Amino acid sequence: MAKSASSMNISRIALIIAALLVVGAVAVKAYRSMNGDEAASMPVAGTENEAAPSVDEVIAGLEKKLQENPDDAESWRMLGWSYFETQKFAESATAMKRATTLDPENPEYWSMLGEALVMASDGQQVPPDAAAAFRNALKHDAKDARARYFLAVQKDISGDHKGAINDWFALLADTPADAPYAADIRRVIGQVAEKEGIDVAARLARATPAAPTGGITTDGPAVATAAIPGPSREQMKDAAALPPGQQEAMIANMVDGLDKRLQANPNDANGWIMLIRSRMQLGQTVQAKQALDRGLQAFKNDGAEAKRIREAAAALGV
Repeated sequence: MAKSASSMNISRIALIIAALLVVGAVAVKAYRSMNGDEAASMPVAGTENEAAPSVDEVIAGLEKKLQENPDDAESWRMLGWSYFETQKFAESATAMKRATTLDPENPEYWSMLGEALVMASDGQQVPPDAAAAFRNALKHDAKDARARYFLAVQKDISGDHKGAINDWFALLADTPADAPYAADIRRVIGQVAEKEGIDVAARLARATPAAPTGGITTDGPAVATAAIPGPSREQMKDAAALPPGQQEAMIANMVDGLDKRLQANPNDANGWIMLIRSRMQLGQTVQAKQALDRGLQAFKNDGAEAKRIREAAAALGV
């Protein structure tokens, strides 16, 4: 059955909100603050009065890097996001397809691919290839907000308005109260319900969001702020017997030991988080940034662990 122009318009509203929902609302913050992203690791100005690199400059840097290292899945993700931000949606989809090929178990890559494919289409539908990407995202993360939102949009466009609204309510229940897109989910529920003559006032009034998270989506910050496994009882006893200067040297040696262990066995995300925190506690900010870069390099093809490290670093102020 063909949809009316007014129904198509409300579906378009849902798609526009979706563009702001999971990517637009948080990507700028991630771009500016997550030092693990290529955007943040590009050369920056030396003074506060100088401008940070533009998205076009970031794209140029990423394209150059990927010519040298085409198997860096995280850089393909960042390139896809950068293209998305400049509304080059077809190019974004191409970059994200490459990221999903390199790391097919990363749900974020799949949901970002799906959104790029949606925006590269006529903007009035969720194309089959986009829906397939969203379903792949949910295979690896049943809570992926972007995938859940767009698949609900697909239901709405196909005429299953109640099913779409139910899915959005379920998403709202899992959305942290401080998420920047929580209000957008409520808004699209209200708009679709009003247009289709569905009474949701009572449900919206009862809807309770999830606990706030400060915008953090992984346990990386929790690991970063938890107690780092400390020295043994013997080491503590030895340290207590040393003068203050020698105590500091002993602590530094222990951190250096962790660094060396990670050089030999870099496949330890928690170890990288602990090293970043230790360097920050010692005031070694440059070494902390270097540890972040090395940790991200170690997990360049594991987007989920790379994201944990990035969020941990952000929580530590790196």
